[in-house]
Amino acid sequence: MAKNLLIVESPAKAKTIEKILGKDFEVKSCYGHIRDLEKGEMGIDIKNQYKPRYIVPDDKERVVRELKQLAKKSDEVWLATDEDREGEAISWHLCEVLGLDPLETKRIVFHEITKPAIQKAVQNPRKVNMDLVNAQQARRVLDRIVGFELSPVLWRKMSMGSSLSAGRVQSVAVRLIAEREREINAFNATSQFKIDAYFTASDHNERPVSFRAEGQRFSHETDAESFLLSCRGAEYQVSDIQVRPGKKSPAAPFTTSTLQQEASRKLGYSVSRTMLLAQKLYESGKITYMRTDSVNLSDTAMDGIRQQVNEQYGNKYFQARKYKNKNESAQEAHEAIRPTYMDVTSVGDPDTQRLYELIWKRTMASQMADAELEKTTAKIRISTNKEELTASGEVLKFDGFLKVYREDRDEEDQAEEEAADTMLPALLVGQKLPLRQMTATERFNRPAPRYTEASLVKKLEELGIGRPSTYAPTISTILKRGYVEKRDKEGVKRTFRVLRLEHDKLESKTETENTGAEKSKLFPTDLGLVVTDFLNQYFNDVMDYGFTAKIEEEFDEVANGKRQWHKMIDEFYNPFKKDVDNTIENAERIKGERELGTDPESGKKVVARMGRYGPMVQIGDVSDEEKPRFAKLKSGQSIETISYAEAMELFRLPLTIGEYEGSEVSVNIGRFGPYVKWGEEFISIPRGEDPLTVDLERAVDLIQSKKEADAPIATYEGLPVTKGKGRFGPFIKWNDLFINIPKAYNFDRLTQRDCEELIQKKLEKEANRYIRQWPEEKISIENGRWGPFIRMGKKMLKVTRKEDGGKWEEAELKDISLDAVKAMIVAQDPTAFDKKSAGGKATKKAPAKKAATKKSAAPKKPATKKTATKSAPKKKK
Repeated sequence: MAKNLLIVESPAKAKTIEKILGKDFEVKSCYGHIRDLEKGEMGIDIKNQYKPRYIVPDDKERVVRELKQLAKKSDEVWLATDEDREGEAISWHLCEVLGLDPLETKRIVFHEITKPAIQKAVQNPRKVNMDLVNAQQARRVLDRIVGFELSPVLWRKMSMGSSLSAGRVQSVAVRLIAEREREINAFNATSQFKIDAYFTASDHNERPVSFRAEGQRFSHETDAESFLLSCRGAEYQVSDIQVRPGKKSPAAPFTTSTLQQEASRKLGYSVSRTMLLAQKLYESGKITYMRTDSVNLSDTAMDGIRQQVNEQYGNKYFQARKYKNKNESAQEAHEAIRPTYMDVTSVGDPDTQRLYELIWKRTMASQMADAELEKTTAKIRISTNKEELTASGEVLKFDGFLKVYREDRDEEDQAEEEAADTMLPALLVGQKLPLRQMTATERFNRPAPRYTEASLVKKLEELGIGRPSTYAPTISTILKRGYVEKRDKEGVKRTFRVLRLEHDKLESKTETENTGAEKSKLFPTDLGLVVTDFLNQYFNDVMDYGFTAKIEEEFDEVANGKRQWHKMIDEFYNPFKKDVDNTIENAERIKGERELGTDPESGKKVVARMGRYGPMVQIGDVSDEEKPRFAKLKSGQSIETISYAEAMELFRLPLTIGEYEGSEVSVNIGRFGPYVKWGEEFISIPRGEDPLTVDLERAVDLIQSKKEADAPIATYEGLPVTKGKGRFGPFIKWNDLFINIPKAYNFDRLTQRDCEELIQKKLEKEANRYIRQWPEEKISIENGRWGPFIRMGKKMLKVTRKEDGGKWEEAELKDISLDAVKAMIVAQDPTAFDKKSAGGKATKKAPAKKAATKKSAAPKKPATKKTATKSAPKKKK
């Protein structure tokens, strides 16, 4: 048994460090956090200085048990969790659980997993920093309070059930995206006419070189036309030439946010993917710690870069630089993200290799010489109107850092004009230039672009919202919750005018361009917009950018020992709780409703609003005697922007389009998208295809394809086995049982034997699935991967502990009463049975009938088009 037990966060890191430290150390992983706040009753004692109530989750009990046993057998326990606040908190939790004294236990930190760094850390241990622990604890407690208090407000005020959530940082991030979307929707494009003149002149070798010169811009076509006409018969002469030296300097080494931004722009990686790959690189000892807001480089790193630059490019390419953080709260003791060894250029698999190359090049370039340029600007006088044109060119005299790396830019940082990186011919003052042609092209201004993941991170950092460790989980959360979606947007065609003067003849024509196309941008959903409006109205402090940034600064003060964490929470909680109570008592329900017009047939109003299953349009009201008609919005449509005509078009569905093999064929949109209904069969219409464009011929194609896909591929116990692809991947279906296909099987070539194996395994698993069931209540206790759990409808909840704190045995759960299970459910979801009667079934209040003064109804539509929108039943896999 090794004398020393050293605990790290990840198993990959443990293996690397154990090789470095040798036989005296046993290195084990705690797999991240080993304790978390209790789920029930917030997990915080509000009245006792917000004291957290921590528990070891069921899935970490085995890890904790093993670490306890190893700690007892070891002479000394060392803690080597990550160097950020989360890592410090994990070390403290390990002390609490393993019975270690945080004031005595050796805590080591390092920025890189290399032999010198690890050995130096072991030689210079410190104690657990409780200021950092308290800063992490303050963030965790405050975010739990916000989520725990705000989410139920949304559940009560919106008919979307308990799937809604709110969070201190996530809600602000959604607000940014929502405000940008509304700016774009409200934007009115205006145009100007841009003058470009094209000339030819000879270079040093007497070869003709074409170049472009720019003139002024005109707001109106008539002014641009007058200018071009004034240039007829003109001579063009170079009136002035200015040659100025210039330089470009390299960007600082990567921080977490700049790495996320550049990996998105250059490699197309999402923020979460970038962090996953960076984590792998760090744990394998290839790069320094990847959660940092510092741009510092150590002396060791500087020496390695100097040697590498001198060897590869020569002394003139090296220039030592010290960068300063723009963010005052950046932890200067940390390092920027860099390779641990600059002479390592290959790290293995293609994805991590691409990210590593990006980090390597950026680090190298940061310590290289400026690029030297020569910028030439020529003024060209027009003889007929005395106006001037400007031609610009740029010549690279010395490439410097550009030999290795050039930083990309976001759309909002790019100028509309192309960079002046073209080379002008050798011009002389007084030289006459022959004009090939001059154009006045209509160009439209554009709204600010929608956020990418990278540009959202950049904006959050600029506003001081969040810290390096929070960007990736924040974006993942808002996407997962359905408040934001990442998608492409197709461009639309737009006409523009071009006036051309050539050989003194003026011609005008209209051309078309594709505009507004966007790729992998963040769009707010209607749910995100409606929830943002509600939170803005009733919780403006929580949604305020400055207030959220101020909270981050207060966390920093706690980390620096300048503030007590529970007092900071107290200042936030008291006014916040008043807002929560006031909102629950007085706020109206969230409707997100927008009136579009009146239905010409019934005279009832047409509205776009949020429904239980998403955005929709509605004719009539629930209080009407006749049931309202509903239609689901199509992908890309929004309740904020849908027009009356577009809404009425949706009510054409369901639409009967003919008959096939004796059964009616219709098209409609359901909860899971557009579909063809043929008799009692439902066939999905492919994504992006408009159901209103589906004719009978296309519908028959889809029906035939479904028939082929549903054809039996095997039999089992005399019943057919079919296969398909659903929301959760490929599956086979037998006797109403759906069985997912593991990757070990070839889905395209499943054999009879494969199907028998899969069905037998599934039947064995199903036999052990249920411990106790109450089918009429849609409640069951089931065996799960981490032990028994409660399933209520689609919800999965924990089997809470017994009154004495012990765990329930399976035999006990087989005899447990329904009332006891319901008590467990209510403890975790207080609103679970709010809308249910004592018998457990939902009770529905009948709509109030209107007074006798109701208008007489208009005649109904002919029977060829159905007037009631019927949602398709949930699609089977």
